[in-house]
Amino acid sequence: ARLMRDNLLIEIGTEELPPKALLTLSQTFGSEIEKGLAAAKLQFENTATFATPRRLAVCVDGLETKQEDRREVRKGPAINNAFNDAGEPTKAALGFARSCGTDVQSLSRISGSKGEQWLAYEMDIPGRGVSELIAPIIEQAVNKLPIPKRMRWGSGEVEFVRPVHWAVVLFGSEPITCQVLGLNAGAATRGHRFHSSGAIDVPHASDYANVLESSGRVIASFEARRHLIASAIAKTAEKEEMAAVISDALLDEVTALVEWPVAVSGQFDEKFLSLPEEALIASMQDHQKYFPLRDAEGRLTNRFITISNIESTRPELVRQGNERVIRPRLADADFFFTTDREQSLASRCDNLARVTFERRLGSLLDKTQRVQNFAHQHASTFGADQEKSVRAATLSRCDLLTDMVGEFPELQGTMGSYYAAHDGEPDAVVAALREFYTPRFSGDEIAATAAGQCIAVGDRLDTLIGIFGIGGAPTGDKDPYALRRAALGVLRTLIEGEIELDLWAALTASYEQYSATELEKDAVRNVFQFMQERLRGYCSERGF
Repeated sequence: ARLMRDNLLIEIGTEELPPKALLTLSQTFGSEIEKGLAAAKLQFENTATFATPRRLAVCVDGLETKQEDRREVRKGPAINNAFNDAGEPTKAALGFARSCGTDVQSLSRISGSKGEQWLAYEMDIPGRGVSELIAPIIEQAVNKLPIPKRMRWGSGEVEFVRPVHWAVVLFGSEPITCQVLGLNAGAATRGHRFHSSGAIDVPHASDYANVLESSGRVIASFEARRHLIASAIAKTAEKEEMAAVISDALLDEVTALVEWPVAVSGQFDEKFLSLPEEALIASMQDHQKYFPLRDAEGRLTNRFITISNIESTRPELVRQGNERVIRPRLADADFFFTTDREQSLASRCDNLARVTFERRLGSLLDKTQRVQNFAHQHASTFGADQEKSVRAATLSRCDLLTDMVGEFPELQGTMGSYYAAHDGEPDAVVAALREFYTPRFSGDEIAATAAGQCIAVGDRLDTLIGIFGIGGAPTGDKDPYALRRAALGVLRTLIEGEIELDLWAALTASYEQYSATELEKDAVRNVFQFMQERLRGYCSERGF
């Protein structure tokens, strides 16, 4: 007989969850619940996950109400050991029957492939219901969540990523009574922190998202909320005849910060447009979670869009508040930009001696000098001017000591090129500094100029040899120095830049630069093999 099916809803209601971790927490929770149901042999059709700042939820569609009944056969002793010549049961047979809680007469017999026979005990095991099985499945899923630091609250011993305030476990329209993270689960959820108050009953598991949206002013689905935010930003920008700068990472983060998104536009003082646009964008995106706007010509404007978590009766107040908080941020950036330029990049170089690259591998000044030597030896291979390449290598890390990069670490390289241009450095040097860190991520462009390619490759080879040489090769998914990215960056620059560099010789030369440091003897071979593996991956992705 086909078993009955219904939908199951599990929701954990919390205080505001960490936005950058929300999506991973939600996906893991969903997949662990699926694994638990599969292990319990409960069939289901599919699952959907929901994630907002205040909740993690999973809805399982078409879940069987109970496991299938099953028949279990326990195999006992062979027949010729079970009875003596007189046909009376032996100790083996009596012991087996006793362990099964029955007598020898009630045991059956089963045959093997060669005609031999054994005593056996057959029992029917009724399938257990969802309500009986679900609590340990939820508990196990919660324990498997990737939470680096769990927190405790109140006087209880329960630990989770944030304090938990309610839990829902609903099978069809029946609440399942069980404990979730120290709370009794019920059928009542809660809505938006400001637009809703009190408990909201969910009549049936399949009503979850609709009830939350209509009664609680919460868009429970992460995807739906993300789509809503992206289109609200686009519409608002279009009204102003502009285009928004939308980074995927920021869109994800903002989606994880709001339950009821409302787009609000604002502006800042035009005088700040004299700042490098990367600094303005970093200030808006990272500090304020704003989306900058460009005009029809692609120029950055003094306008932005922000996503509010409430539908205010006085939106102008929300706008003014957002305009007010960005002002000091931009004033800081303006101050840093002005004071940084009072000192030339080159004059900062000696201070790199005070910054450690790695305890055993010396300072950033030592590293810079090794990259200078690489540029000196290999500039011609890249078709670059030797003097300009060495100069670019000299200045490559000086911007790390500026206030602007101290405030916005992601602007390293970018600010170096602005400051080099201000100091009157040659164009080739300015361009090389801008490209020093490229490719920064998978799919990023490689350095476009010869000097840029030269120092980008030299610096990465130096890092690879140094870290491998002190036994720091990546293991498993741990790669704290991003050596896989460094290796791939070198390979892509050489292949896509069509540069013929003898990799073995270049690695050996990099190894010899560390004359005073004891590096492992096999460092060159190990890095070479490591890069061969990356090359195999790179080529297979391109269909070779």
